[in-house]
Amino acid sequence: MTDSRSPALTSACGRRRPTAPAWILLLLLLGCSGGEELPAPGFVEPPPPRPFTKADLLKEFDAASAVPYYLGDGDQVTVQVWEKPELSGTQVIGPDGAITVPVVGTLHISGLTREDAAETVRKSLARFYTGVAVTVRVEQYVSNRVTVVGRVKLPGVIRFEKSPSLLEAIARAGGLLEGPVNLTHCAVIRGRDRMAWIDLKSLSDGRDPSLNVHLKADDLILIPEDGDLPIYVLGQVQKPGAYRWTRGMSVLEAISQAGGPTRDSLPSNILLVRPSLNRRVVVSLNDILGPVNTSNVALEGGDILYVPTNLLADIGYVLEKLNPYSWYFAYQTSQPTTTTTR
Repeated sequence: MTDSRSPALTSACGRRRPTAPAWILLLLLLGCSGGEELPAPGFVEPPPPRPFTKADLLKEFDAASAVPYYLGDGDQVTVQVWEKPELSGTQVIGPDGAITVPVVGTLHISGLTREDAAETVRKSLARFYTGVAVTVRVEQYVSNRVTVVGRVKLPGVIRFEKSPSLLEAIARAGGLLEGPVNLTHCAVIRGRDRMAWIDLKSLSDGRDPSLNVHLKADDLILIPEDGDLPIYVLGQVQKPGAYRWTRGMSVLEAISQAGGPTRDSLPSNILLVRPSLNRRVVVSLNDILGPVNTSNVALEGGDILYVPTNLLADIGYVLEKLNPYSWYFAYQTSQPTTTTTR
């Protein structure tokens, strides 16, 4: 009696060949994610969303640091008339820029320096007194104010006794917000028709001290945040999901924010998808962590990072899902077949 099984399934040596489903399973386990190799220079950092003000224009915009203080609305001043205490006293400059001096009446001193204000009071009193000497002292500076708004810890109006620099104003506002924020630009708005865009990153890390311009009274400092798409870290990471993109963000930073790769990951075959260019490339975490970083990759908003599963994890998953009957079937199909004759 011969074996009734098809000869196509039996080899010449008497062993049964693997069935078609086994080959299909092997192909699935050996499958790899597709993607082009990262060409030089790779994905470089995208340009800033708006141009910076040129250096020559910024120099004209910079206020002189030795400019004298000009009195303004709200300043508290003391007018002292020597040997005339009845004419002396402390006053607040009103919204109309004026103070009231005994005998003389209302005097407009807003916009004047202390010396010019003292001379204005002296000339007014000279009509009634001879040989008077007058000094004006600022007790409280109120009008020399700068407004800081945007991504700082303490936005609002800040008052200074002298002309502050841009970094001083930011420091008095509590400093820049910490964490993953896109702070690349800083605008100094002066009046209704003048504005300068400053490279905030080069200013804050000290690469270009000339950007630390001196401000004038009533300047408005705006520190905006670029509203861009997030980046997505998916696959075999500890915390997959969407993460806030920041300018200059690298693959290593993105994976670190996602908690790092899992033990089942394949870090040498990370897939980076850039929908804006309809491209995808393969990035190796081992190259990034190597002595010489050969992967020049800068992320941009909307990028997708996918960390695949390694082959051993796939095999372990399949073996875990096989039930005892499946093991018995695999054992039976792997046994050699014998031919019996009468």
